[in-house]
Amino acid sequence: MGQERAYWLAWSQISGVGPILLQRLQQHFGTLAAAWDAKPTELGQVEGFGFQTLQKVVQQRSRLHPEQFLQQHQQQNPNFWTPADADYPRLLLEIPSPPPIVYYRGEIDLQENLAQKQLVGIVGTRQPSEYGMRWTRQISTALAKNGFTVVSGLAEGIDTESHGATVKAGGRTIAVLGTGVDVVYPSKNIELYKQILTAGLVVSEYPAKTPPDRTHFPRRNRIIAGLSRAVLVMEAPIKSGALITASYANDFGRDVYALPGRLDDHSSQGCLKLLSQGATPIVKELDELLKMLGAIPQLDSVEASPSVQQLTLPSLPPELQRVMDAITSEALAFDFIVQQTGIATPEVSSALLQLELMGLVSQLPGMRYQRCS
Repeated sequence: MGQERAYWLAWSQISGVGPILLQRLQQHFGTLAAAWDAKPTELGQVEGFGFQTLQKVVQQRSRLHPEQFLQQHQQQNPNFWTPADADYPRLLLEIPSPPPIVYYRGEIDLQENLAQKQLVGIVGTRQPSEYGMRWTRQISTALAKNGFTVVSGLAEGIDTESHGATVKAGGRTIAVLGTGVDVVYPSKNIELYKQILTAGLVVSEYPAKTPPDRTHFPRRNRIIAGLSRAVLVMEAPIKSGALITASYANDFGRDVYALPGRLDDHSSQGCLKLLSQGATPIVKELDELLKMLGAIPQLDSVEASPSVQQLTLPSLPPELQRVMDAITSEALAFDFIVQQTGIATPEVSSALLQLELMGLVSQLPGMRYQRCS
């Protein structure tokens, strides 16, 4: 596991190799460690690896030693997850472009990482009206008091209101940054940032000391959408980053809600567009909204599906069966199971979680697994 972690980090440093290519590499070679040692001709068999990308890989790979680089990188970036880590957020593994590295600061809640707790994204304009701010505060407060975790981007406006109201209500919130997790932007949110560190989490795909860059913020919106079971757009003009987040949410199969506004209100045009495209309107009765959000399926809702409880080994899907076949009554290390199955690490991690929820496998300390008696 530790070795593969080093290779996720190393590959993320190669220019021209983004999250999608990394997914293809892992699927093709089984592990990123094997991909690192592959010859250029073998890499060229992976879709998306053209001549220029191969040149960059050959040049940059020769100057980078993964295990050594991991040790150096951790000095300034002690806390991060890769898809090789069991604690990597499961919902992010579902999206087509999961960040290879997720840096974090704050208080971890493993239920969030395992998708066993509802996370709801709240996004909107940096220049909201009093109407938008009021409804953002009301909804964020209601979500916090009902056990939801609120996800937003720490930007001015709607993001700030949602984080602030959640913290004030005693709830958990996650801020997804377009900077390093140690860089607060806008700087006037420094106090809010400190509060979030004690009442939630700050995450980013960018390493420490990364300054604000306008290209980072649209990219970070996919992480907001990816982490969330549903995304609420509170107020947004037509040209708004919030609509980018909503678009990602649609692509990822997340529910999208929008706050209705006046037809002649510039700040509501984006929300009205979303509503015309099928987004669910945010209703005045917050109890109704909470019921709708609470009805979103969770990975731990086994009792809601009798067919899952009655599942027998012969009827397992092929990939689950392969993982199940590799597990014995004796405790086996996660790395060993990955090696035995020949399946990519994220898929094995997901399969083990499903088998746990079915009551077929139990996890022991030290990332070891065994069959349930």
